[in-house]
Amino acid sequence: MSIYVGNLSYEVTQDALSAVFAEYGSVKRVQLPTDRETGRLRGFAFVEMNSEDEETKAIEALDGAEWLGRDLKVNKAKPREDRGGSSFGGGNRGGGGGGGGGGGYNRNRY
Repeated sequence: MSIYVGNLSYEVTQDALSAVFAEYGSVKRVQLPTDRETGRLRGFAFVEMNSEDEETKAIEALDGAEWLGRDLKVNKAKPREDRGGSSFGGGNRGGGGGGGGGGGYNRNRY
């Protein structure tokens, strides 16, 4: 299991976040995703701890707690969705056709 930590300050560091969660058990890993284009933190993180019991304690204690001037959103991380395929129904989502041509949509534009 992994913990989602949202509404983080953009100034947070892996060490600082790890220290906060270490109060509730052993921290295995901390991930702070960054924006691909700017390299800036995205305002959320994922934390993994040694046991589900430790993770549950951390979630209960830290959800809604104020840290670095922000109210944290802390809960179990949801499994990552399949991002394959297009937004028009490709990939493994079932779904139908595609966009189709635009032909007549702009016919009376002027």
